[in-house]
Amino acid sequence: MKPRTLEFDGARYLDGAASDPALLGLMDGSPPPAEKCIRFGDDDFLSFPKIRWALSHLRELLPTANVGRGAGAPSELGATRADAESAIDALGFLDMHGTERTWAASLQDTYCDGILVMHRGRRVYERYFGALRADRPHGCFSITKSYAATLGATLCHEGALSEEARVPYYVPEMKGTAYEDARIRDVLDMQVGIDYSEDYSDPAAGFWDYARAGGLRARRPDYSGPGNFYEYLVTLRKQGAHGQAFSYKTVNTELLCWVMKRVTGLGLAALLSERLWTRLGCEQDGYLSVDSIGVEMGGAGLNATLRDLARFGELMRCDGAWGDAQLLPAAVVANIRRGSDPAKFAPAGYTLLHGYSYRDMWWVAHNKWGAFEARGIHGQRLYVAPRAELVIARFASHPIAVSAANDPITLPAFNALAQFLSRN
Repeated sequence: MKPRTLEFDGARYLDGAASDPALLGLMDGSPPPAEKCIRFGDDDFLSFPKIRWALSHLRELLPTANVGRGAGAPSELGATRADAESAIDALGFLDMHGTERTWAASLQDTYCDGILVMHRGRRVYERYFGALRADRPHGCFSITKSYAATLGATLCHEGALSEEARVPYYVPEMKGTAYEDARIRDVLDMQVGIDYSEDYSDPAAGFWDYARAGGLRARRPDYSGPGNFYEYLVTLRKQGAHGQAFSYKTVNTELLCWVMKRVTGLGLAALLSERLWTRLGCEQDGYLSVDSIGVEMGGAGLNATLRDLARFGELMRCDGAWGDAQLLPAAVVANIRRGSDPAKFAPAGYTLLHGYSYRDMWWVAHNKWGAFEARGIHGQRLYVAPRAELVIARFASHPIAVSAANDPITLPAFNALAQFLSRN
């Protein structure tokens, strides 16, 4: 039987089932055949289908810093029931193109590596595919931003940071750069005017220069650019006004993490461990990729297990409360849920996200479910819908980086699940 393929941007790719890394024999053997081997130095581990193995094994490719869970017992998520999972698998919906789908089939067409659904505080659905396992961390990409900025907003609430302060107040090195007159609030909401491109399909985009500086991409032998994140950040120059419009730039999160380290003395790994991992009862350590001087990649470097990602989503659904403890200020979570001004978001051109805004590095839907999302390239998603009492954590390894490749299926699927669970 001929393997099933899907078309994106004029190219065809094996679908989720046919591109299973075990089926393809990626990294299988001792040693693996050259054509099945995945190495950082080849600079293609994010290419398809190698990405389907790589996102579940990034620690084997990159230097990392540990996000410790501590010695406590894992917190309880509840057990799934076969009848509930079967009902969700059979759930039907129309995607944005008018195609009828089932929940189960949609997972393969979005290259899902793992998905976990929490409803009313209990786990009701959990599936793993490809190289992912329940105890194996997976790349979160830009979900990292939502973790980092939630901590940044918390530091503002606690008074350690001021939203109105200019960036050089905390990091004087940013004088003369794009951030010289940017407020911390501009950074948190991605409303900073910077001469920098986030076009992942363009090999000359600024994002890839940032990635090479921070060690996420291999460097050519003649590379002479910045050697770490801090060296790269000071090269950025202003383009446009601050505080006027949303403009998604990963470097903003990296700058925020530099600010947070200046005021707390702790890097992102230690902050996550101290404030979240040890207090949520996470099951496994997480980890963050680091640059040549050990600085964690705050814009996209976090790796976590699916269950621990779901724990963070449940914390946000419950206004920052976890059991009897208030881990995050309720006011911080409420501010994220309220979102920012959709009029500042609209010019960015996210046509599939009509009516959204962006606050503290969360994507806020302003829909009937009060949903807000952490989103990462290649299909990473943490979807929190308080009015449906729903959290969906998903990892994926989609061949196309931008979320617009999977949103036509993902957004209707999540809405259909919210509708279904709200009736049950």
